[in-house]
Amino acid sequence: MEYHNDRFNDFSLLVFKDEKLVAILPANRVEDCVYSHQGLTYGGLVFKENLKLNSVLLIYKALLKFLNEAKISELQLKILPSIYNTLPNDEQSYIMFLLNAKLNRRDALSVIDYRQALKFSKDRLEGVKRGKKHGLVIKEEGGFESFWSTVLEPNLNEKHNVKPVHSLAEITALKTNFEKQIRQFNVYQNNQIVAGTTIFESKYVAHSQYISGNNQKNELGSLDFLHHYLITSVFNKKRFFDFGVSNVNNGRQVNQGLQYWKEGFGARTVTQDFYTVDTNSYKILDTVLI
Repeated sequence: MEYHNDRFNDFSLLVFKDEKLVAILPANRVEDCVYSHQGLTYGGLVFKENLKLNSVLLIYKALLKFLNEAKISELQLKILPSIYNTLPNDEQSYIMFLLNAKLNRRDALSVIDYRQALKFSKDRLEGVKRGKKHGLVIKEEGGFESFWSTVLEPNLNEKHNVKPVHSLAEITALKTNFEKQIRQFNVYQNNQIVAGTTIFESKYVAHSQYISGNNQKNELGSLDFLHHYLITSVFNKKRFFDFGVSNVNNGRQVNQGLQYWKEGFGARTVTQDFYTVDTNSYKILDTVLI
């Protein structure tokens, strides 16, 4: 998380048992509150897959007690979406119930489940046809400069007056450390970039982190053309293709047009929960195991 040091006060925690690392919590601190790291899209507690419920209970007790003794009043925790787990992992949701944690946000991810037959809407297939008609070409690139500088940053600035969460330097540094897990796919017309997406690839999931096209994207069908190719040809051996969220206002509202576009590829909703945990509640866990 070094590239976030200028924006976040890191407070990441390691949990050991008999001097062996069993869990990690990427986190940052804001005054007397610790956040499941705000610089990560899908953060949360990560623990060894061989741990059972009783061990996870003890991990949470140790974490909350440590935070409480460090004068931290609240832990703001985001639970990893279920599609990213290698095994069923609802222990944490159960523990949130035990701790009387407050559910303060729930995001809706748009996800394709490859265990179901792929089915694309008429609108998305029409976009694919437009892409072919206009002679679009898809290339996987080793770098990000053309997409960031020509498409992504201008788009975000014009429409929302914001910058990408990752700067060009940061995404380039991440690529150096995770060469096979971060991939850039661009769309060209007559050798000019017109659209692209950045894919974060994990064991079971391909996640489209940044999706952007120039102001001709609808006319060209560039984003339909690109994602149809990625879904059907590049990542069709995965379990899931994750378009991410279409939420604003802490999950309370949905960008209807963006949601419609994602669902046109057959994506359906998977949720991610965000909790506020009183660190003093660790004492509750003493009475769970009987």
